Amino acid sequence: MKILTVVGTKNTGKTTLVTMIVEELTNRGYKVGTIKHTHHDFDLEGKDTWKHRQAGAEMVVGSGESTFFIINEQLPLEKILKIMGNIRELDYIVIEGFKFSNYPKISTTPIKDDFTIANVDVFKITPEEIVSLVDLVEKRTYGVIPGSDCGECGFENCLQMAKAIIQGDASEESCKMRKLREVQLYIDDKKIPLNPFVQDFIKKSLMGMISTLKTDESEHDEGKLPPDKIELWIRNFED
Repeated sequence: MKILTVVGTKNTGKTTLVTMIVEELTNRGYKVGTIKHTHHDFDLEGKDTWKHRQAGAEMVVGSGESTFFIINEQLPLEKILKIMGNIRELDYIVIEGFKFSNYPKISTTPIKDDFTIANVDVFKITPEEIVSLVDLVEKRTYGVIPGSDCGECGFENCLQMAKAIIQGDASEESCKMRKLREVQLYIDDKKIPLNPFVQDFIKKSLMGMISTLKTDESEHDEGKLPPDKIELWIRNFED
């Protein structure tokens, strides 16, 4: 799952650019998710969901032709990305806002930092330039930074590797840890890097235990099909 942010000042076409990028990525066969960062509330005053929150609900879920969650706090970006990744397998997440994040960004203003891959005048961009821009997005974006700083990629730390990808001096394939996605461990929402030996040990141990359990999926019981995904949560609460 690669991540791109679109940043810029107000009324410079950020939303317009996000929709154009999403459309082009979708046309190329990618599964795309989006995040909108705003300083305002998404829940309109007077609506039923708003009334639920006013009554004291910590979380409100709307379920109909679509499903949405409203939580009474501003979640950090990394936690939002984790939740989205758990809900749906996505190829790209395009974010409008979060200008201070350490992910590749396209700016709709002349402002540039170490994570900017392009500056765009949305009101002058042509369809052909959108195609070229998404070509650049494919080459210079990456997923969640592992944070292992293992040095296997040839760089001193993960942040240096990320900056090299943005500059076109490396690719996401440089990261050895990024290829190891079979087992993911989070402790208090912080992702813990796992080397191949630890991943293999956890996977085989867990699969061995699960093979002795009765499940509702008869095809799994009969050994015909292994499960695609296993989730294990351990809540370490004090009595």
